[in-house]
Amino acid sequence: MTKKLVIGITGGSCMIYAVALLKALEQMGVETHVVVSKMGAYNLKHECDFSLEEVKSLATYYYQNDDLAAAIASGSFKTDGMIIVPCSMNTLAAVANGISSNLIHRAADVTIKEGRKLVLVARETPLSAVHLENMLKLARLGVTIMPAAPGFYHLPETLADIVDIMVGRILDQLGIDSKLYERWH
Repeated sequence: MTKKLVIGITGGSCMIYAVALLKALEQMGVETHVVVSKMGAYNLKHECDFSLEEVKSLATYYYQNDDLAAAIASGSFKTDGMIIVPCSMNTLAAVANGISSNLIHRAADVTIKEGRKLVLVARETPLSAVHLENMLKLARLGVTIMPAAPGFYHLPETLADIVDIMVGRILDQLGIDSKLYERWH
């Protein structure tokens, strides 16, 4: 059975992870339901020279962030989980406090209330006490917080190696074996 994932892309830095994740999921045949915030679209272009049209071409389904009537806004629409990559502190705070002012926030809220896997690839540094409190609140609800900070114990030789390690670890959180990086033995 094909996995079905919601992917939110918000305005934090590290868009390279979002692009690599979408490419990997497309290659694996995973059904993706993608939403990009306004600042997410801006940063995709700024950091990766990647257009919204290119994102749409990698998505199985694409939704506007203001479409609160979209399928992914309802708990009755079954998915295997959601990844927000990168996850801005604005989005993290909204999710931590149950604020559903856009589709990314609402889809994350639905993921939590339905007991599905939610992974937030948080991007900010340094972290304030407010950021940490919001992260702790979400972690206590079962949300996985993954700072956009790859490990280097695999001795990566290229930027692509570093990205693959992080994307592989994100996929691990949803039970998707990717072979993107060599596991520690």
